[in-house]
Amino acid sequence: MNDKTAASAPTVHDNLEKLIIIRHTVRPEFRERYEAWLKQIIAAAAEFPGHEGVYILRPQQENNTFEIAVRFSSNAAAEAWLSSNIRKELLSSIVFALAADEQLEIKSGIDFWFTPPASKSKQPTRWKQWLITTAVIWPLTIIIPVLYQPLFNILPAISVWGVRHGIIAATIVALVVYLIMPRVVRLVAGWLFR
Repeated sequence: MNDKTAASAPTVHDNLEKLIIIRHTVRPEFRERYEAWLKQIIAAAAEFPGHEGVYILRPQQENNTFEIAVRFSSNAAAEAWLSSNIRKELLSSIVFALAADEQLEIKSGIDFWFTPPASKSKQPTRWKQWLITTAVIWPLTIIIPVLYQPLFNILPAISVWGVRHGIIAATIVALVVYLIMPRVVRLVAGWLFR
């Protein structure tokens, strides 16, 4: 395999959920116009294949930086949105309202459940993060083994010690990372970031 092939070969990370984290520092006099524009670009992103939702952290007090996390099902879907003409056109229509250049990050999986460490926005306290994570995982550790029990009874080869635990752990982690935690964080964001 040559270097060119290695660089273009897909990796396991290419198929993971991707989060595009966008930071816009908005000039205070254009905040209302920016908010209207934000609705437009969110609607446009929602039309793209693989779009899985948006989470917005609005500025706190004197801070004028908006943080927008746009979820996509894969790296290809995220890249398609980032390089799209509609995104470029919409961005050029609001550039006058930005006090600084747009900042972009692309993260995968669980990297952005909570506010990123580089953020100037208020971050949740560790005990709140611990409490939410425990509240999500604890019931799953009770329910998932019970749900798998009929399968383990039918297929004794996968019910051996260690294998059974690996299947249960992988299921719980997948549910938490891809399905439950992003929704729970959105649901409790008001309390979490207080």
